Amino acid sequence: MRRSILVLAVLVCGMPAAVFAQGTDRSVQGFGGVTFGSSSIVGTSAASTFGGRLTAGLTPNIEIIGEAGRMSDIKPPLLDLLDFTPVDLHVRAWYGEGGLRFIASPHSAVRPYAEATAGFARLSTDLAGIGGRTGAVIDTGLAFLNRTEPLLGAGGGVVFQGGPLSLDVGYRYKKIMASGVESALNAGNPYQVNQVRVGLGFRF
Repeated sequence: MRRSILVLAVLVCGMPAAVFAQGTDRSVQGFGGVTFGSSSIVGTSAASTFGGRLTAGLTPNIEIIGEAGRMSDIKPPLLDLLDFTPVDLHVRAWYGEGGLRFIASPHSAVRPYAEATAGFARLSTDLAGIGGRTGAVIDTGLAFLNRTEPLLGAGGGVVFQGGPLSLDVGYRYKKIMASGVESALNAGNPYQVNQVRVGLGFRF
């Protein structure tokens, strides 16, 4: 299963460069928002996310997308208990992904959409609040345990467009197939991340 996900992610992430060179109705977008690091946004702490994406039309209703971004903290809700101590632990992720978006007509000013993606996330863990030599040793040890893991995503939203400008308001769900220390921090489970975000785009 894990090998299949890796193969799928490589194929999908390799598609955008060739398609963007040929596609029509292309756009570039920057986005920002908040993440909730569990399968439910209720009772979980929020953290920031930001990034950018490219889209290119394959047909009037299908687009190929490529995205890169950063999630500032996706630690499991159980670790939120550390907020009541001097110690602060963060699990951060840089990621890249590609996929397909199914979207309403490009001639409409309001375009609902749904999408599916695959890619990779680079997970890193850091611990603050422990000073001196002990803190430095822990930070050095955690750096050696950073990993790049497969990522799967899905989401939806609405694009509001007028002329070359567009506003994208949407939701994304991302599942990171973590292993090693990052998986142990989440009781051996994948990271499930919700994103609520807003993007500003330019069509060309």
